[in-house]
Amino acid sequence: MKLEEIGHWSFILGVIIAILAGLPLLGTAYAETIVMLLVVLGVIVGFLNISEKEVYNFLIAAMALLLTGAAGLGALPLIGTYVGPILLNIATFVAPAAVIVALKAVYELGK
Repeated sequence: MKLEEIGHWSFILGVIIAILAGLPLLGTAYAETIVMLLVVLGVIVGFLNISEKEVYNFLIAAMALLLTGAAGLGALPLIGTYVGPILLNIATFVAPAAVIVALKAVYELGK
């Protein structure tokens, strides 16, 4: 399996896990494991998925997702109990990827 495929499947798996873990079906029994898995998948995505020409678009999208995840949408009536935890999990997944991509961008600028 090529590195590009690993990055691609890591992204898909991370999004699926973030969505499923945000639903009230699983509860919090595996919360720490899920968070660690999302972080590891985010690091993999940060290293393997984002090319130099995609850096700035990715970082802008990551900032939007991180701000949305921190917005406290759990307070919305009816859908908040579903949307809030899902966005928080997506932010947990995207944050490490954003750190890796930002560090790579700073490194490239410093050359």
